[in-house]
Amino acid sequence: MLAAINRIDASLSRWGKDMFLQDKTFFFGLVKNVEIIGEATYKLTKDFKQSHQELPWSYIEKMRHILVHGYYMIEESFIWETIESDLPGIKPIIEKYISELEKYPPDSSSII
Repeated sequence: MLAAINRIDASLSRWGKDMFLQDKTFFFGLVKNVEIIGEATYKLTKDFKQSHQELPWSYIEKMRHILVHGYYMIEESFIWETIESDLPGIKPIIEKYISELEKYPPDSSSII
């Protein structure tokens, strides 16, 4: 999840919103990274999500399903709002979870 967020941040820092709006290949590259965030969420265990409720896991999963199965209906404004409004709040929480897992690694069967 963090790698996908970082790729989105780096891409937009380099090419910006104009490229997002004008270049469909660039746009769908960012969409793919939002999908990856949803797919990674989908792969987390129920126990992990229940014990880490700071993020709206079901919303993130539903977005992934929309992007994968409703790809032909994706609106630029929807993706841009997600990138601009949602990802900045998600990133520090994911970093916190990773930090916690590095300090106190769980039994590998309890995460995925």
